[in-house]
Amino acid sequence: MATERQRVIDRALRTTLPRIPYLDAAAIRADARARHLRSVPAEQAFWLAAIAHIRHQHTEYDALRDDGYDRDSAFFFILDDINAVLDRWGATRRLTSAAEAEPPEAETDA
Repeated sequence: MATERQRVIDRALRTTLPRIPYLDAAAIRADARARHLRSVPAEQAFWLAAIAHIRHQHTEYDALRDDGYDRDSAFFFILDDINAVLDRWGATRRLTSAAEAEPPEAETDA
């Protein structure tokens, strides 16, 4: 039986990304339920997990980091790619900055 948090994550996924492929949805759902995201509200956990999944699976972010770009620079170059994936998935929102893609505690680690 699903918890209330799981139901909120599932609802956010269905309403925010209505055309997401099943395998991507399953991965994002699992990531949103991860221990490190338990301290943030369920809808925010979903969004952070979705952006992280897109960043690592559907963009050149990791290759840019491997080439020596810092996190913010690499993110600058892939922001349009993230939004293109969100558009393909019928997203009801877009990403406007790297700050939206990090958990609150990660923003102060820089």
